[in-house]
Amino acid sequence: MIYGVHFEYVHRTSSKRAVKRGRQDVHCFSMPYPSKTDRQTILATAMDQVSRDGVQKLAIRSVAAALDLAPNALYRYFANLAALEAALANESRRRLHEVLQKAAGKKAPEEAIRSIARAYVRFAREQPQVFALTMMPSTPETEGDAAHVQSWCFVLGQVARIYGEKKAPEAAVALWAFLHGMTVLEAAGVLGEQKPTSSFEFGLRMWIKAA
Repeated sequence: MIYGVHFEYVHRTSSKRAVKRGRQDVHCFSMPYPSKTDRQTILATAMDQVSRDGVQKLAIRSVAAALDLAPNALYRYFANLAALEAALANESRRRLHEVLQKAAGKKAPEEAIRSIARAYVRFAREQPQVFALTMMPSTPETEGDAAHVQSWCFVLGQVARIYGEKKAPEAAVALWAFLHGMTVLEAAGVLGEQKPTSSFEFGLRMWIKAA
């Protein structure tokens, strides 16, 4: 166990009764150790490792070593490796959500969808390991559901501007499936001359026209 306090100094006082008994009264004053880390610092360090090596190679010990801490110090913030991975998944969804929001901006409905679609694919292409985290299932012990719901509500609102609120859920899932499918195909390296990458723009046009 790591204790969070240390003794700053010991103050001794004498009293007549204490002197007669050959002892001194002792008063100990303590103060907390300054914190060497926090939750966000741990997440940022872990995310850097995931970006470089993938989540499969993530370990509490490696993150602690990067922060020059003992592994036990991280357990104050994350109960185990699974909890850290779940928090990273939540963070990755939050980052993607910010990217999509920025892409949409205050654009007109169709242009906003095009920008969101391109930003989604670009995020997956440029940060494949972080993007992979967005697909991890949420757990009740984390805030993953909150980040996922925020992203879903945002996309749903953008899609509703084209399809209307009634058709928005089905249209949003169809758009998501199309975008994710394109990212997987591109990552697999199967797109080329016979399977052109321009199919992305074609599919996006078809999705918009279907409204």
